Amino acid sequence: MIRVILVDDHAVVRTGYHRLLDAEPGIQVVGEAATADEANALVVRAEPDVALVDLSLKGSSGIEAIRGMLARHPRLRVLVLSMHDSTGHVTQALRSGAHGYLTKYCEPDDVISGIRRIAAGKRVFSPEIAEVLAREAIEGDAPLAILTPREFEVLRMLVQGESAGDIANSMHLSPKTVLNYLSLIRQKLDADSDFKLLHLAARHGLVDISSTIEA
Repeated sequence: MIRVILVDDHAVVRTGYHRLLDAEPGIQVVGEAATADEANALVVRAEPDVALVDLSLKGSSGIEAIRGMLARHPRLRVLVLSMHDSTGHVTQALRSGAHGYLTKYCEPDDVISGIRRIAAGKRVFSPEIAEVLAREAIEGDAPLAILTPREFEVLRMLVQGESAGDIANSMHLSPKTVLNYLSLIRQKLDADSDFKLLHLAARHGLVDISSTIEA
């Protein structure tokens, strides 16, 4: 029996996948989580084989959830299921320890097959994700990939309008540590202002600033 947990901040989505997976022989959903903190506690309590994780969570993202869950349960296998298909998201999810990455445009059968393959020790990628990884390998145009997963998460929250204090609270860090991360991020990306960081992040699919520019 493959024991699965669902990590997604939308209850309707979790309910849909819960029903889908419980109807499959050999698969059992043993818990659900809506935040990174809930996911970290759940892996300790449920000891699942596979976590199906969305990257868009309230507060800390699925990238932080992946890091936290694997730190507490190293044998866990992680399959990302996300609407994000940018190089930055994919690269950072894999660096955090994810074993596979599917987009939410995939068919339900692909999710079921992906869980079985991940549980068997294999890696799984949607065709569009495989294309992203291949393009990065060939073109090398992925500046956000030089960030660590923790730095990427700080940048993600910053460009989405979070203050240093908000980021510190969500990531359980001190405000000083967050400011140190921001300084490192600016140095690595050669961005001397938050405005330049915002445009760089938008150019690589981390945030949509069209409404901000129009305003």
